[in-house]
Amino acid sequence: MPGYKTHLAGGLILAAGGLGILFWAGVYWPGFEKAAVLLAIAALAALFPDVDTDSKGQHLFYGALFIGDLGLIAFGRYVWAALLGLFAMLPAVGQHRGWTHTWWAALVVPLPLLLLPPYLFDSRFLGPDWHRFLPYYLAAVAGYVSHLLMDGTLKS
Repeated sequence: MPGYKTHLAGGLILAAGGLGILFWAGVYWPGFEKAAVLLAIAALAALFPDVDTDSKGQHLFYGALFIGDLGLIAFGRYVWAALLGLFAMLPAVGQHRGWTHTWWAALVVPLPLLLLPPYLFDSRFLGPDWHRFLPYYLAAVAGYVSHLLMDGTLKS
């Protein structure tokens, strides 16, 4: 099975290819800074399916979640900190190459990138500006799917 470097490269290649096609077709160009963020999201999402095992991806994600939880607690956002902790445990609720290696997880796991920002930063839940967050969601889906394709586990 591919290692974390291969998964990182695969996520970057798939996302960069998608951005390149959209740019070439004249459909979308985010600018260099946003493109870098989108590629970083795709790279991180390409590591996510392996958070259910001792891996570089697991260390990266749980380190980031720990820092995020500390920040939420420091700012008195205890409910959000509890929810983050709850969702951080979900990969442990299955075996390796279990639910984290399914096509539906590739669509569901990145949903917070699409749904939470409008809810947190906009008084109208999923108001007219929700589409601004769609590129981040799609970048995460691309990275996640690249992992599943490389592992040959794109299953239901």
